[in-house]
Amino acid sequence: MIDNDLLVIGAPDVEAALSGREHDIMDAVQKAYETHSRGASSLPHSSFLRFPDSDKDRIICLPAYLGDDYQLAGVKWIASVPGNVPKGIERASAVMILNDRETGRPTTVLEGSIVSKQRTAASAALASKVLAPGAPETIGFVGCGPINVAVAKFLQAAWPNTKKLLAFDLDPARAQAFGEDIGPFFNNADFTIAASLEELMAASPMVAFATTAINPYIDNLDSSPENATILHVSLRDLKPGAILPNHNIVDDLDHVCRAGTSIFLTAEETGNRDFVHSSLGDILLGNKPVPERDGRPIVFSPFGLGVLDLAVADLVQESVAERKAGTNVASFLP
Repeated sequence: MIDNDLLVIGAPDVEAALSGREHDIMDAVQKAYETHSRGASSLPHSSFLRFPDSDKDRIICLPAYLGDDYQLAGVKWIASVPGNVPKGIERASAVMILNDRETGRPTTVLEGSIVSKQRTAASAALASKVLAPGAPETIGFVGCGPINVAVAKFLQAAWPNTKKLLAFDLDPARAQAFGEDIGPFFNNADFTIAASLEELMAASPMVAFATTAINPYIDNLDSSPENATILHVSLRDLKPGAILPNHNIVDDLDHVCRAGTSIFLTAEETGNRDFVHSSLGDILLGNKPVPERDGRPIVFSPFGLGVLDLAVADLVQESVAERKAGTNVASFLP
């Protein structure tokens, strides 16, 4: 008999399914990267809905299929409206739809911004574990919104003995609030608000960028410590001069080389993409080595792949099924 019901999973159930599971989520993200790099996925380009009266607001559609053990298909529809923040509303809001692979019928609708935030943070932390030359004594955070709060939580799981945290934001009040938010994660680390971006970059062997920048503003990474790890989550902070001389790792080269990212702008300037060393998935699979430790920073630029959303949504589904949570909408489908 065909099941005509639809399971709806709201934010409280998504939070409950993922809370305290940073290592499980990083494992799921790693498995998704490896599955994708083996070619057992389908990942069309994201579609960006933009508005004629705003160059900042957008809604993005990310369809994906994750094969092998997953056999998951679905789509994330995620809005980014920076103007929400002064109103006390989060910048990002999202919904995900999951489909049965055999029939194509939708089975589950779940709140997607929590999944999106967690997979983004887990991706950055996983990359730091793979790419960093060792445990960083200091981690810097550029941009003090919810994404970097989540990144901080996952970096604490990856590097629990970090001694010092630096933060920089154009809004000092947000930087102060950021310190209060991440304090419970890093209870043995000193937190300082950097007086300038330059101060933070010079003092931090690991830096996580999670800003709303739409145009690059950093000329180079010359002040970074040797072999620094740059987690370029927000994708549009670095000018070509900060990308080209350094080691570059991406999640998927075709996906990240578009939509005005720093990688895209560098490819436009050079006329090629040879400056990208590898995808993270190929390094995880052993197809490519970690870049040589020659003093230059390693920059990780993740576009954000829909297959990661599916892998984390799968964790949510499993937890919800075990707890008999969620809301079943009977006879939703004809």
